[in-house]
Amino acid sequence: MSKIAAIKPFGQSIWLDNLSRGIIASGELAKILEEDAIAGVTSNPAIFYKSISSDPLYTGDLAELKKQDLTAEQRYEALVIPDIQATCDLTRSIYDTTKGVDGYVSLEVSPTLANDAQGTIDNAKRLWAAINRPNVMIKVPATPAGVIAFEELITSGINVNVTLMFNLTHVDNILTAYIRGLEARAAAGLPVDHVHAVASVFLSRVDSLIDPQLEAIGTPEALALRGKVALSFVKVAYQQHYKPLFHGNRFAALKALGAHPQRLLWASTGTKNKAYSDVMYVEQLIGPETVNTVPDATLALFRDHGQAAATLETGAQDAVATLVAVRNLGINYNLAGEQLQQEGLKQFDEAFVKLLDLTK
Repeated sequence: MSKIAAIKPFGQSIWLDNLSRGIIASGELAKILEEDAIAGVTSNPAIFYKSISSDPLYTGDLAELKKQDLTAEQRYEALVIPDIQATCDLTRSIYDTTKGVDGYVSLEVSPTLANDAQGTIDNAKRLWAAINRPNVMIKVPATPAGVIAFEELITSGINVNVTLMFNLTHVDNILTAYIRGLEARAAAGLPVDHVHAVASVFLSRVDSLIDPQLEAIGTPEALALRGKVALSFVKVAYQQHYKPLFHGNRFAALKALGAHPQRLLWASTGTKNKAYSDVMYVEQLIGPETVNTVPDATLALFRDHGQAAATLETGAQDAVATLVAVRNLGINYNLAGEQLQQEGLKQFDEAFVKLLDLTK
């Protein structure tokens, strides 16, 4: 068995964080879906910029689109929506077999709408209709406006991948918005059993921000916390926020109607610090009712030397102690999460501008 496929029995789904026309046409995507039990695919503006700028399979279609009276964003969507549809068709059997738990493909709304709730809602609904596949997820950011949009989209029955989550406030805001959206849907007499969402919590960027602050403090206690903050954050999010909410009283009524929990998804799982294990954000966070979306480079590393084991629920008390220790050192983790979200929004926005430059 593939070392990646060996994760599945522990209740975690592995999704691929990459998409291009080339990996679809070459059969590479279909191969890893089968051999590695990959159960979904995610994309973002940076991924599509890289794909469209380097994959020759886009060249002809882009040249034809540039002859038409379209905006740069319309040309971009005309290029990528067929890719999303084709990938949804590839993963549809997974969606059907898992009864809608897996088999999703994510496409992001325009990053320029991050602070525009109604604009995000309108853009998401338009993309949902254009793709016209039950196993697509529309990505929206976990900004205050994004939270409002997310709740409305869930009420409307649209599958959503909420992105750019970096602290426990983001987690709480999004998970409770999901429940409110389902409750509104149920109150209107609408079915809730086919609505799915994930909450994408980012990892490596957290350690990249916090580690230098720990090094600046320089005490043995501070230095011992390096590389532990992101892992501790998500373990606490899972044990103390996700599980009580979705296995507790409030969700019970929705669960009786067939509703599904909003799974936490680990994102930004490629290790940036070479001093750490190159598979740490996969290997140390394997557990039930979760998703890990992994870039192909990290998948290759795990395929080579990763070890699948139930690790997410180990060291829960140590995770709490780590976050307390970080706070006691004067590092405001919640504010760090807000900073990281703003930086992530800027990165996606810059990638989107570069992407639209390609299609002008």
